Amino acid sequence: MITLTDSAATKVKELLEAEGANDLALRVAVRPGGCSGFSYEMFFDGDIADDDKQATYGPAVRVVVDPASAQLLEGATLDYKDGLNQAGFNITNPNATRTCGCGQSFS
Repeated sequence: MITLTDSAATKVKELLEAEGANDLALRVAVRPGGCSGFSYEMFFDGDIADDDKQATYGPAVRVVVDPASAQLLEGATLDYKDGLNQAGFNITNPNATRTCGCGQSFS
């Protein structure tokens, strides 16, 4: 299961509040595609399956991951940075043997 840093959890909570969607969870998934074989997908979701893995981070941010994606995200970390050189969400995944230049796909 992926772990959220405090800064990522805080930013996700801000985004949920801005959307007025505090009842939704952040879904993190891995899909086939991208230039390296798999790509990350993140979106707010209210449709939680019985076999989804769930965790809560920071200021009450729920994260859900489907079972297939959970295997590929085991030990991964989602971080958020807001600086001049780096801004946005970034996933650090110890299971990735290769990543592309954009950082959005891996194998």
